[in-house]
Amino acid sequence: MSEFTHINEQGQAHMVDVTEKVATEREARAEAIIKMAPDTLAMIMNGEHHKGDVFATARIAGIMAAKKTSDLIPLCHPLMLTKVTVDLIPEPEHSQVRIQSLCKLAGQTGVEMEALTAASTAALTIYDMCKAVQKDMLIEGVRLLEKKGGKSGHFKV
Repeated sequence: MSEFTHINEQGQAHMVDVTEKVATEREARAEAIIKMAPDTLAMIMNGEHHKGDVFATARIAGIMAAKKTSDLIPLCHPLMLTKVTVDLIPEPEHSQVRIQSLCKLAGQTGVEMEALTAASTAALTIYDMCKAVQKDMLIEGVRLLEKKGGKSGHFKV
């Protein structure tokens, strides 16, 4: 794709018109990684955090964020998501948590931004809940892993 679809002929930002596009099944997977001290990760994994279940809270936050993506990203269409999952995978050998999200729908536009928003927000929620214990956690590697459906076809890292 060689031209920006969110810029009109006058060079102004606008929401893309998807009215004439055929609704198809669409799916996107994304991830984010949050690195932390081994003691911080152990505290989370052992359920010893004084604020409660960090992973459950981050999972719910990610799902809620996916549903609110169009409120956060100015030119995103509001979508009727049919599935959102957020998986938090502790990796003690790397002192990190890998967060992977999946968003699905049958619609006229893709769900990449929703998957990226879900993974990012889950990582931010872990940071928020643990910042009193450790302020130098690092969120990195936010990226699209895979998308299926739509005119541009299948993409996979």
